[in-house]
Amino acid sequence: MAENARPRTDLPTIEEETKVYWDGAREGNLLLAQCNACGKPHHYPRPICPFCWSDDVVQIQASGRATLYTYSTVFMNDLPPFGERLPYVAAMVDLEEGPRLATNMIECDPADLEVGMAVELVFLPLTEEISAPFFRPA
Repeated sequence: MAENARPRTDLPTIEEETKVYWDGAREGNLLLAQCNACGKPHHYPRPICPFCWSDDVVQIQASGRATLYTYSTVFMNDLPPFGERLPYVAAMVDLEEGPRLATNMIECDPADLEVGMAVELVFLPLTEEISAPFFRPA
């Protein structure tokens, strides 16, 4: 890293419990966790159900369909690498399966976004090893 370079702040810490999620993302699959005890899906990946505390959790593939819940256009951010992406749209989407996910909207003019609109999943590489879920208007 160059002497004045700042470390990236957009890269996840991949741990044993989340490795399957990030491996799926690299292959273009958004994985959710689903509890076999209560049947509820959840996101972010974790081995214990946040609803009933069961550890009988399996991975399921999300459809990639969602609804825009809320969003904000970001015009200032000096943390690497966000400054080179300005402006960008930070958003929350409600996945068809139920969980709400923090993400960014891409391939759109922020003026064209509307809460409640249909959006679809796309993956973008953050590094050669890590891809992340983003959404665009459907």
